[in-house]
Amino acid sequence: MPLCNMKSLLKEAEQKKKAVGAFNVGNMEMIIAVVKAAEDLNFPVIMQVAEKRLTHSPLDLMGPMMVNAAKRAKVDIAVHFDHGVSFENIQKALDCGFTSVMFDGSLYALEENIKKTSEVVSMASKYGADVEGEIGVVGGNEGGNVNHTICYTDPTDALTFSKRAKLTALAIAIGNAHGNYTVAPDLRFDILEKTAKLVDLPIVLHGGTGLTEEDFKTAIRLGIRKVNIATSCYDALTASAQSYFIKDGHHDFFGLNEAMIEGFYEKVKQHIHIFND
Repeated sequence: MPLCNMKSLLKEAEQKKKAVGAFNVGNMEMIIAVVKAAEDLNFPVIMQVAEKRLTHSPLDLMGPMMVNAAKRAKVDIAVHFDHGVSFENIQKALDCGFTSVMFDGSLYALEENIKKTSEVVSMASKYGADVEGEIGVVGGNEGGNVNHTICYTDPTDALTFSKRAKLTALAIAIGNAHGNYTVAPDLRFDILEKTAKLVDLPIVLHGGTGLTEEDFKTAIRLGIRKVNIATSCYDALTASAQSYFIKDGHHDFFGLNEAMIEGFYEKVKQHIHIFND
């Protein structure tokens, strides 16, 4: 059960009315943790890296590690390029062997978003890879310096976009945001419900960090089939590393390595359980 396409995982999730966890990684320890959690719980996952994280996690180094880890895994794992904005980096991800890519054209007008996303679909089709698109603007930021204001998805635009761009999955904005929420989000589940009824595609929820277990379960019940998690796992890794260093005794890289893996691993496991409960 090695490297697989995202589409097959989302199809299975739809059949079971569950969601697949999509976990952003930034180094070797995170990759090891995601694979270990997926194998220990025997649930497939999506492992991904976002374009705006490439300054800290170069694609030519991260990509081969991610793909090879997925190939060696004992459960199905799709490898995904998250929030791609440049065709050059999307092409690099496809060349690395990623089985799906996202083109984030959400800041463009609808027609331009359709045009550019369709070009990415054409690129990915040559590799047999899947494509995720976004309509509406998810708030916060994905590792960059610009915070985007939430622009709620219009369900009718989502229908037009999904039909014309020929996507595999569709990310929407319902009040969710990237990073840690400064206040509890007011999620528009009515938009999610209407969009899921109109659009014959798996729906993706970005900005999963900080949402409650009940939020996740409601979203999944209403049609979410992929949930992106990044910041909460990064924070768990950081906290685990900090705890390691304040303990008495000798400290070295190997102990730090194990602490980072453990912190990330536990958070991934927690989310897999929630998404498949």
